[in-house]
Amino acid sequence: MIKSELVQQIADKNPHLYQRDVENIVNAILGEISDALAQGNRVELRGFGAFSVKHRKPRTGRNPRTGESVKVGEKWVPFFKTGKELRERLNAHRK
Repeated sequence: MIKSELVQQIADKNPHLYQRDVENIVNAILGEISDALAQGNRVELRGFGAFSVKHRKPRTGRNPRTGESVKVGEKWVPFFKTGKELRERLNAHRK
């Protein structure tokens, strides 16, 4: 699902809201999550999961095409850990 499909589904389930308002709400939520992560904070949505950032140390990588060694600098990457309720919901129909 892409963001526009998410906005459309929310708007369809809430006919009292204009689609542009739903889009503004979705953008605001995603923007706040992004801002919090950019500041190094953790964002927890109970039952869904937690977003955080992890530090990756510099390392030596390999170019898959040539096999040549390449230095990869340190970086911060987003990380998502699912919540218990989401994990249970995902696995409920697989039992």
